Amino acid sequence: MDSLYKFLRSIPLRRGPDRWVAGICGGIAAKFGWDPTLVRIGTLLLFLLPGLGLGAYLVVWLLLPWHDGSIALERMVSAGRRSIR
Repeated sequence: MDSLYKFLRSIPLRRGPDRWVAGICGGIAAKFGWDPTLVRIGTLLLFLLPGLGLGAYLVVWLLLPWHDGSIALERMVSAGRRSIR
């Protein structure tokens, strides 16, 4: 799993500081120099496709690092390990 987290941190895409929910759209917009509002509209349009939009958003939410390098999935897994011990 550590190699997955290392790979995710190596990609140049991060959650953006211009955020409404999780920073996903803001991060995509910042990376490509797009208007965050247009990315958010595109994301809302994807939500109209059954399962695809929400599923993709949840996967990106779990895997896309914050600017400090933290990853939601990694935090959840490590918290689960601590509670089991």
